[in-house]
Amino acid sequence: MSEYTISRVYPTDKTVLAQIDTLLSQEGIRRDGNLDYICAMFDEEYNVIGTGSCFGNTLRCFAVSSAHQGEGLLNQIITHLIEVQCARGNMHLFLYTKVKSSRFFGDLGFYEIARVEDALVFMENRRDGFGAYLRDLEKTRTEGKSAALVMNANPFTLGHQYLVEKAAAACDTLHLFVVSEDASLVPFAVRRKLVEAGVAHLPNVVLHDSGPYIISNATFPSYFLKDEAAVIDGHARLDLAVFTKIAAALNITARYVGEEPASQVTGLYNQIMCEQLPKAGIECVVVPRKEANGKAISASTVRQCLQSGDWDALETLLPKTSLDYFRSPEAEPVLARIRNAGNVVHY
Repeated sequence: MSEYTISRVYPTDKTVLAQIDTLLSQEGIRRDGNLDYICAMFDEEYNVIGTGSCFGNTLRCFAVSSAHQGEGLLNQIITHLIEVQCARGNMHLFLYTKVKSSRFFGDLGFYEIARVEDALVFMENRRDGFGAYLRDLEKTRTEGKSAALVMNANPFTLGHQYLVEKAAAACDTLHLFVVSEDASLVPFAVRRKLVEAGVAHLPNVVLHDSGPYIISNATFPSYFLKDEAAVIDGHARLDLAVFTKIAAALNITARYVGEEPASQVTGLYNQIMCEQLPKAGIECVVVPRKEANGKAISASTVRQCLQSGDWDALETLLPKTSLDYFRSPEAEPVLARIRNAGNVVHY
């Protein structure tokens, strides 16, 4: 076999990217628009014969030229990407692949977490990563009716509090997952703190960090990035396939969601939940939004008010626990981040 070279491809390398797109299309793959590292393998004449990419802690968009199948090129590309991720400090890695390719990645040390309708397999490079996560959750499993609620709470509003109260009143135990991906204007540590303070009066609420398995850059990057509806749909189905296994570990039979009149991505996610969760025996309960001044309370509106300094409006949108935090000196770095943001509305 001839010596082939692997190198990073930058957005300015239009000719190389065009070759990559052609190679991916032969596998029925379209290059993600949100990749943060793309590599290509070149032959002696600088033609692209293989490719692979990263986004966050995920590996994706792999393809090898049909003329070079069986030469172990994909193995070399994966090894290169793992080295890139290790250099970034990402040791826990995830990837999506077609069902027919999952055995190959299994041979490279990746393990299946979940699959979507026999079309997509979600894998990680830890033998017992998801299993350990489920066993940890099982420690909080209770008898009686258990329900779930997942929220980003960016930040925690009176609307979030109302939703938690409604859900908690309808079950014996409410498992409340706070999205722990740090991809929001309000950092995870602050979001979790505000949620914990805002639900402290509800004794049957059990708080969980979502980790990399619920609405994360691994399972659901479209939640944080502007993508088209078809991409959001695929990511949402994957996220729900993983959630179904989490629900089984905790004996969850209902998931509560807030009605979403404004955000495209959350609205579509709710729609897919209503379609998919009942197939797994999980009721999807959509709770109408709490209103203030005749409008549904949303975190986007709260961020707009924080950006403009409209404290009168914030008094009608935030529970006292959240309001006290944002009025404290401790919140100044977060407020500065929100003020400096170009757009604070979740699409």
